[in-house]
Amino acid sequence: MSEGEPVTRGVLHRAENGVSWITLDRPAAMNAVTWSQRERIIALLSDASADPDVRAVVITATGKGFCAGADLRGERPGGSASGSPASGAPPEGAEERGRERVPGDVARMIRLGAQRFIAAVLDCEKPVIAAVNGTAAGIGAHLAFACDLVLAADSARFVEVFVRRGLVPDGGGAYLLPRLVGPQRAKELMFFGDALSAADAERMGLVNRVVAADELEKTARAWAERLAQGPTRALALTKQLVNASLDTDRASAFAAEASAVEIAMTTRDANEGVASFVERRAPEYRGR
Repeated sequence: MSEGEPVTRGVLHRAENGVSWITLDRPAAMNAVTWSQRERIIALLSDASADPDVRAVVITATGKGFCAGADLRGERPGGSASGSPASGAPPEGAEERGRERVPGDVARMIRLGAQRFIAAVLDCEKPVIAAVNGTAAGIGAHLAFACDLVLAADSARFVEVFVRRGLVPDGGGAYLLPRLVGPQRAKELMFFGDALSAADAERMGLVNRVVAADELEKTARAWAERLAQGPTRALALTKQLVNASLDTDRASAFAAEASAVEIAMTTRDANEGVASFVERRAPEYRGR
């Protein structure tokens, strides 16, 4: 944890070599996410976007689980139990206002909870790597799939657990999965809720690379530090273009691309990239 940071039980944070390391640390609960953990991770991702010294992010976990979804027994401010079985929803529900829940309350909790959590990863202006050390279930699987690159230990598993609870996938699952594996595969995963091995996830395109468990942190560090040495603003613009590409028409995509190229060309790193090519040397990017 960096000096002067607030302490959130179950979330470790450190920054080194331009990389923000966010680690879920409740191994006894398979790193199921509580309300406060979710809020802390959202804040760390926002901080990473704003901090020019942070140039890549890694999200990982301790123990045998990456994230077993929402902690159904997790705390809410004031000590009461969390209200959403799917997403570890925040205390925006009716109970906190002393009235019976009415239509709209749950949708609001999902928007402000699970969806906001996943959007924080998608919208982070730095590349985000998931280093999946174990089971990623429900919102935990979606947390991994929202990352820009996914590394998985060979013992990792991914589970669309919602159907087992009689629930609809939340946290952007029905948005993310069809874009990653296509609608037929996405429905197979969501309809049956079967555990998917790391090797099968790699074959389907959900995982970039599977490594031995004892190589996971080393590989994540190598990838993250390589990204941290790259042209950070160009990577951010590239991330935005790719994430938006399946939601727009060709004309809009081409216009966004042209604008992104123009913005990138104004950066110091772009000037350095051209100069290093002309001078036949390795570029020294500063993320600016």
